[in-house]
Amino acid sequence: MGSYRNRLDIIADVLHVVGKEGAKKTQIMYQANLSYKVLTKYLTEVIEAGLVRLQRNERIYVITSKGIEFLEKYKKFSRRNKHIEDSLDDLHS
Repeated sequence: MGSYRNRLDIIADVLHVVGKEGAKKTQIMYQANLSYKVLTKYLTEVIEAGLVRLQRNERIYVITSKGIEFLEKYKKFSRRNKHIEDSLDDLHS
């Protein structure tokens, strides 16, 4: 059985896809593996949080400096969490 992504994982995936070059809604949907409905919900959330902005003239979503900072902190958290999970698995073995 596969593992499900939590809210932070999905937000990080969206930010990663948008990246510094930006991305259109369809690109984000496919690369982050989200349905249109779920993508719309999360895009609204990350825009309201100031992590992403829409360049209306090009219809491209671009990550903000706040979004880059969030993604860097998320990556550190994710690495630490993985290390702790591995250590706990070792203890159980």
